[in-house]
Amino acid sequence: MEIPLLGDISVIFGLAVAVLFVCHALRIPSIVGFLLTGVVAGPHGLGLIKAVHEVELLAEIGVVMLLFTIGIEFSLKNLLRVKRAVMLAGSLQVFATLLVVYFIEVALGANRGTAIFLGFLMALSSTAIVLKLLQERAEIDTPHGRTTLAILIFQDIIVVPMMLITPMLAGGTGDLGDSLMLLAAKGLGVVVLVYLCARYVVPILLYQVARTRSRELFLLTIVIICLATAWLTSSIGLSFALGAFLAGLIISESEYSHHALSNILPFRDIFTSLFFV
Repeated sequence: MEIPLLGDISVIFGLAVAVLFVCHALRIPSIVGFLLTGVVAGPHGLGLIKAVHEVELLAEIGVVMLLFTIGIEFSLKNLLRVKRAVMLAGSLQVFATLLVVYFIEVALGANRGTAIFLGFLMALSSTAIVLKLLQERAEIDTPHGRTTLAILIFQDIIVVPMMLITPMLAGGTGDLGDSLMLLAAKGLGVVVLVYLCARYVVPILLYQVARTRSRELFLLTIVIICLATAWLTSSIGLSFALGAFLAGLIISESEYSHHALSNILPFRDIFTSLFFV
C-alpha cells in the first residue's frame, strides 16, 4: 500500500540534504537552503509534493517546536527584563510601519480601509524565520536579539486585534470593544495560568517524572506541556507560536530545563526543516 506522505517526506529530506550541502560549501545560511528546497519541490515548482496538506500540518509542529526551544533558552527572568521593550519597541515598530504604509497607499490612491489593511500586513514579520536566523547565529541572548524577540512577541499579540478590525475595514459590523475586552480577559487568564504552572506545578511534575528514570515518560511529558500550551493559546484566539514560547518559559524555570532541551532538539530540527521547506 502506497503512503504518499512517506514519499513526500523522503523527497523533501533527500532534496534538502543536497541543497544544504551546497549551501554549506558556499557558506549560505541553512534557512536559505530549506526555502530553495521548498521552491523546487513545492506545487509552484516541480510539483514533487503530493500530500501538501499533511506536510503543512507537520510543518506547523516545526514552528511549535522552534518557539518552544527558544522559550526554554530564553527563560522567564529574561522575558521580565524585556517587558518594557515588548511594549515600547514592539508598539513603535508596528504603528510606525502601519502609518508609513497607510500614507503611502493613500497618496497612491487607495481607500483608507485598504491602506490600513496593507499596513497591517507590512507591520508583521515571520516569527519562525527571524528567530531561526538569530538562533543559527547564537544571537538570541544578545541585546539586539532580545529586542527582536520583544518585537515579535508584540506582533504575535497585536495580530489578534488586527484580525478583529479587518472585517470592519471591509464594511462589516461587530462589537469591537466587547471582543477586545473578552480577548484581554482570556489573555490575562493564560498569563496567570502560565505563571502558576511555572512556579508551582511543572517543577514538581518534572521532579516526579525524573524520579522514574524513564526517558520515554520524560520526553512525552515535555511534548504534552508544549503542545497543550500551544493549543490553549490558539483556542482562545492567540497565536499557537506564542503558546509554544510560553510553554518553553514554563520549562525554563525547572532544574530539568537543559535535559528537556537536549531531548527536544532532534524533533525541533526535523519538523522545523519541514516548515521552512
